[in-house]
Amino acid sequence: MSLNYIWSGFFLVGFAAAILQWLFTGDTEIFKKVIDGTFDSAKSAVMEIALPLAGIMTLWLGLMNVGEKAGAIGWLAKIISPFFSRIFPEVPKDHPATGHMVMNFSANLLGLDNAATPFGLKAMESLQTLNPNKDTASNAQIMFLVLHTSGLTLIPLAIMAQRAILGAADPSDIFIPCIIATYVATLVGIIAVSIRQRINLFDKVVLGWLGGMTAAIGGLIFYFTHYLSRDQIEVVSKVASNLILIAIISAFLIGALRKRVNVYEAFIEGAKGGIQTSLTVIPYLVGMLVAISVIRNAGVLGMIMDGANWTLAKLGLATDFVPSLPTALMRPFSGSGSRALMIDAMKTYGPDSFVGRLACMFQGSADTTFYIVALYFGSVGIRKTRYAISCGLIADCAGVLAAIAVAYVFFG
Repeated sequence: MSLNYIWSGFFLVGFAAAILQWLFTGDTEIFKKVIDGTFDSAKSAVMEIALPLAGIMTLWLGLMNVGEKAGAIGWLAKIISPFFSRIFPEVPKDHPATGHMVMNFSANLLGLDNAATPFGLKAMESLQTLNPNKDTASNAQIMFLVLHTSGLTLIPLAIMAQRAILGAADPSDIFIPCIIATYVATLVGIIAVSIRQRINLFDKVVLGWLGGMTAAIGGLIFYFTHYLSRDQIEVVSKVASNLILIAIISAFLIGALRKRVNVYEAFIEGAKGGIQTSLTVIPYLVGMLVAISVIRNAGVLGMIMDGANWTLAKLGLATDFVPSLPTALMRPFSGSGSRALMIDAMKTYGPDSFVGRLACMFQGSADTTFYIVALYFGSVGIRKTRYAISCGLIADCAGVLAAIAVAYVFFG
């Protein structure tokens, strides 16, 4: 699938929706709202995303280069290569891209967004060196992107913190449901891409790794829920996440010094790419975020929600989860937008309500698919995304359905 059709479709659908609203409701302000939104989104893409990203990218690309010269990235690649060689068959064993992807997944798992993005962009750059068609996403790049967009996070710390701010009786009560939903999204994403790429998921190594990861996550869930209080979960989450990050940086530096690498020069060498990468992604971010704002401000998501509510009511199905759907619908498009809708749902219905909890689960069950596509593929100049977006949305949909099912089990 080409971004050309997706991008054009967002604009055309948004404009059509705005015209329909004007014809049926007489709302003449809708056109101003849509156009003002395009300017605000263009400004936000540069001032709030690209420029702050430049500093973060400069720091972490420098540290990544130190880690590569220290041999840490190669060491990680060797450990994970038996599994990755099965689901990324086009990536040679011990290739640096494997280590970069492991760093990205690890940072995401721990909720370290500031570190995850530079690791992910570096991984995409490494995979691009193996890509024979530079403007078309390779199989490996698609698998990596879909796994990333599935949003596997072990501890939804930001969501728990927001629930605490709004006065939830137990801010961490969505901890297990979020993990279950996001893990379902990840597994479905792997399966969807594997089917398209004809990857054998019944391979003993693949089953062993997936089973081991499932057992590890289950063990951590058991430990957190049976041996730690709510406050202890939050403290352990914060300390462990940042301590691991400090340990990674320290390991890079110590390893480089042992190999007699000029650490500062290695850092500067890697850091030089940070500004360039941020500048490269600006047009892609502006284009995608402006198109998304047209959809949002034209009321398309509201129309979808109304349609879902009407359909479910006609079928005689439960509709009590529908007020939380805006968060789920916005999540693939905008992280800040879905976060705002999550907060609005908790303020309107209460943080301990079914709707408030489910909105939090939607926020924690997936990632911003379209934003990630624009950022990651844009950073290496990929325009033809093939089936990356469709598989990413399948994973998102699985996360949403899992969140609804789990919410009824835990809170229904």
